[in-house]
Amino acid sequence: MSDEKRYAVWCRPDQSVVSCTEKVKVMNENLDEIVQMMQDAFEDGLLMEVAEDQMKTVLHRLVDQLHNPYQKS
Repeated sequence: MSDEKRYAVWCRPDQSVVSCTEKVKVMNENLDEIVQMMQDAFEDGLLMEVAEDQMKTVLHRLVDQLHNPYQKS
């Protein structure tokens, strides 16, 4: 799969497409790292007998708790 299409077509808040190849590459590399870390944590939880549904709920909650430090007031 091409690097540009691996996760998403990245858009700015005004819905224009982020077309800078380097920016897209960095976003996709960041997500590759996050996916691997989440998978590792998920598998660790399962090996420690944590319920699969609970692990997924906790991982979703982490995403929901992210905040934008650059948001304009």
